[in-house]
Amino acid sequence: MKTINTCGQKHYSPLIPAITALCKAGKGEKLEIIMDDAVAFSDLKEYLSEQRIGFREIYDGEQMTLQFTV
Repeated sequence: MKTINTCGQKHYSPLIPAITALCKAGKGEKLEIIMDDAVAFSDLKEYLSEQRIGFREIYDGEQMTLQFTV
């Protein structure tokens, strides 16, 4: 499983590295996206749902994680 940690991202939206990883992932590859931005996390969940990609949500304090297979 490839992990992309966007916590603390200040220069640009944490969605950019998350979507970049999604686009580069091969079919069947497992990804784990870790975020601390609730708005971006919600946007990523919405995008995955629209693409019919199932995901698992994990909440740990301020940190939120999505795990899914491309």
